[in-house]
Amino acid sequence: MKRFTQAILLLSVLALALSACAAQAPDSGKLRVVTTIGQIADAARIIGGDLIEVTPLMGPGVDPHLYVASEGDVTTLQNADIIFYNGLFLEAQMDNILEQISEYKTVVPVAESIPADRLLASPIYPDEHDPHVWFDVQLWRYVVEAVRDTLMAAEPENAATFEANAAAYLAELDTLDAYVRSQAERLSAEERVLITAHDAFNYFGRAYGFEVMGLQGISTQSEASTSDVQQLANTIVERQIPAVFIESSVPVRTVEALQEAVRAQGHEVAIGGQLFSDAMGDPATAEGTYLGMVRHNIDTIVGALLGE
Repeated sequence: MKRFTQAILLLSVLALALSACAAQAPDSGKLRVVTTIGQIADAARIIGGDLIEVTPLMGPGVDPHLYVASEGDVTTLQNADIIFYNGLFLEAQMDNILEQISEYKTVVPVAESIPADRLLASPIYPDEHDPHVWFDVQLWRYVVEAVRDTLMAAEPENAATFEANAAAYLAELDTLDAYVRSQAERLSAEERVLITAHDAFNYFGRAYGFEVMGLQGISTQSEASTSDVQQLANTIVERQIPAVFIESSVPVRTVEALQEAVRAQGHEVAIGGQLFSDAMGDPATAEGTYLGMVRHNIDTIVGALLGE
């Protein structure tokens, strides 16, 4: 059924591209930018300011691994001047659509601007990389620079503004990176163990010295088996790990099953809180920004592991 739906959407894309009567959004005179995930939308808004209009396709709680574009999304993409997406197989169900649109529109896979030697390999898909690059704040700088450079090329007359906005934001990212490191240092090396619903935090672990374990694989399309749950429960009991974490875009049932498996062995492990992994928080909250999301995550992780 998914393949049939995808085929229909691809036909819709081609029809929109070829039709002179394709629906057009009201023209505000601003550069129209469409993004997939909210993290990219946040960067685009900060860099573009009032000079651009930004529309993210995926909101809070949406899993980009499983997201299938609707017919309305196809129209939104068609009306865009620029499309930014993560790439690295994150938006797996949209790859064909984005490839088709890239034949006649500026479509940028921003995470693929990161040097290959800075990327982690996918433990599941041969010849693919882990797409969750936003968890290493220093890697996210490359994404900000890719957005900046694309906007500057699209509107050279506003290049100075885009460059200045990006420079200010990059300075904020440096401050954020230092904050995450200082919080992580509150934990000993042995205490830095992060267990979550799926394997999204490997860049975080590498950057900030955490051992990371996930019940599901790198993509939420995989399912945790009973043996996966039991094996991780054994590790928690053996190492007396105090807390595990749920994610805003992943159902909690597997983490709750893990908690029960640990309890069956006479050990209590707390659910240390909700982390934002593939999606940010609600737009009206601090966690609805990249800076706020990262701060929330590190504060939640450190606080729970210290038992605060």
